[in-house]
Amino acid sequence: MKRIIRKIIPVIVICLGLTAIAQEHELKIDATKSLAKIQPTMYGIFFEDINFAADGGLYAEKVKNRSFEFELPKMGWIEPDSDRHSFNKNSGIAKIVRYQDESGNHNFARITINDASGYKLINEGYRGMGIKENAEYRISIQAAQPKGIEKINFKLIDESGNVIGKTSISVDSDSWKTYESVFTATKTLEKARLEVTFEGNGAIDLDMISLFPVDTWKGRKNGLRKDLVQLLDDMDPGFLRFPGGCIVEGRTLEKRYQWKKTVGPAEDREILVNRWNTEFSHRLTPDYYQSFGLGYFEYFQLAEDMGAEALPILGVGIACQFNTGELVPMEDLDPYVEDAIDLIQFANGSVDSEWGKIRAEMGHPEPFNLKYIGIGNEQWGPEYIERYKVFQTAIQEKYPEITIVSGSGPFPEGDYFEYGWEQLKKLDAAIIDEHYYKPPKWFRENATRYDDYDRNGPKVFAGEYAAQSVAIASPDNKNNWETAMSEAAFMTGLERNADVVHLTSYAPLMAHKEGWQWTPDLIWFDNLSSYGTPNYYVQKLFANNSGTDLLKITENKKALTGQKELYASAVRDTDKNEIIIKLVNTSSSEKEIEMDIKGVRLNESGEMLTLQTSDLSAENSFEKPKNISPQTQNVKLKGRELEVDLKPYSVNIIKFKIN
Repeated sequence: MKRIIRKIIPVIVICLGLTAIAQEHELKIDATKSLAKIQPTMYGIFFEDINFAADGGLYAEKVKNRSFEFELPKMGWIEPDSDRHSFNKNSGIAKIVRYQDESGNHNFARITINDASGYKLINEGYRGMGIKENAEYRISIQAAQPKGIEKINFKLIDESGNVIGKTSISVDSDSWKTYESVFTATKTLEKARLEVTFEGNGAIDLDMISLFPVDTWKGRKNGLRKDLVQLLDDMDPGFLRFPGGCIVEGRTLEKRYQWKKTVGPAEDREILVNRWNTEFSHRLTPDYYQSFGLGYFEYFQLAEDMGAEALPILGVGIACQFNTGELVPMEDLDPYVEDAIDLIQFANGSVDSEWGKIRAEMGHPEPFNLKYIGIGNEQWGPEYIERYKVFQTAIQEKYPEITIVSGSGPFPEGDYFEYGWEQLKKLDAAIIDEHYYKPPKWFRENATRYDDYDRNGPKVFAGEYAAQSVAIASPDNKNNWETAMSEAAFMTGLERNADVVHLTSYAPLMAHKEGWQWTPDLIWFDNLSSYGTPNYYVQKLFANNSGTDLLKITENKKALTGQKELYASAVRDTDKNEIIIKLVNTSSSEKEIEMDIKGVRLNESGEMLTLQTSDLSAENSFEKPKNISPQTQNVKLKGRELEVDLKPYSVNIIKFKIN
């Protein structure tokens, strides 16, 4: 191997293994100056309520349709000893009654018991209920009018009816009152169910029958599922975009996401059928609803917990253009604009303001310090631009400090895309959201996508992207190593263009193994466990090592953008006092690399993290959750040189402290 000797500058030589004919590359890194600042928002999280990501996922509620609000109000509930088509019940009956007031909670169940020994009500949960041995669970109900009913019994049961946890509640008020009890489970079960029985004969009104683990994220009562949030927090995200996605738009304007219905007491939040429930014939999920227990307050709180900027996305008065494309007339747009203005007040307003007061009443008197707001998700055409202008004018006039994120439509090229960019640039848009779902090869070939973007134009938010192993929206897409490695190659291009690209996020984020509609997804979970895909570990590696300043890395004075299937970016982290080099080898050959770092002295010892497998179809799974995950090794300078093996089909992060 060729040796490069320097009197002052340490030399790093990276040698590749010998499973194939090694390819030599001589790379140079210039650490004397910063080419651009890496934004703290460079790598973030896009959360969308798809694939049971909220109810049945991140939101830790175990009971499905807890308030009897589904269009079929008994969906999720089973009366095993009742004839569903007869009103002559031998043991009892549950009838749905509608409240007379106008709150978001419309229904409750009136239970009439003729023979308490023979009647039971069972909730099936979200494809079952994940219960852990020795864990504590909190049952809560709202009840009223207990005529002849002395006690309500709750049992967690398996498919054979065996009890794995139980408690009882006595009801003592004719008026609506909330009752709670905490109990401990005696067994771990992925698909438990909740059985409700009664002592005494008579009638009782029930609502908000709820079951949560006591151990939630940050220990918040009736909060978020701990393992799933931990996976997100471990990514150290710069921002959290929420709540979608196409659910923002809705199939129709009536079914759009309305943030004001997601704040305040959980029992008063008006549920909505999820727009993904029947979107794909291959994955019909008629029981997919949004309880909004995970609402805008909880999203803001989650972003704050993770140290991430909140990025809420609001509808622009256009229903999903892949569905109805329904438009609100321009003369009726004011309420939509007012929603955006009020949201900023909810996040940042004083406790004396209308919406700031609601935030304070929910337990957060301090402002959330919102800096960004997105207007429109994947809209396109003149209808979007016409409506976006109205939002832009109103927000800039009232809150000039807020950065508005606009959108270029659902495709990364074509007439819609070109038109959107042209018009938004004329409007001096601050940030434009781009989406791309493409084959792995596209990602490898487009590492130069932003090299020629206008440095003085709008900044870019790569808001939704994921390599599709088969085809967009195919149920056969996999989170395999080829997709993850190809995304890593593309991400070096995002990082090399940090002066243009300010935010990026993979999509979708989460999927329940039995409740998914869309693949691929970053994180998979069942009722008990979860794991990160190879794509997750790529995102985590880049986000945990984003750095603060972009450095120049070249071969023969050119950026590494896939020549001989090698991709690279380099950054300096002034906070951690590190030089970080990202190298992606997408070839089947190992490469020998000689690397000369100019302008800094490095500590003798460093660290190398590697994601690698020779099987491009390899995946992680519930059985092997870390089949492909970072492997760490210490690396050490020998004098002024470093010899390291970089394997084929590998993503590598090399870090050295600056001396």
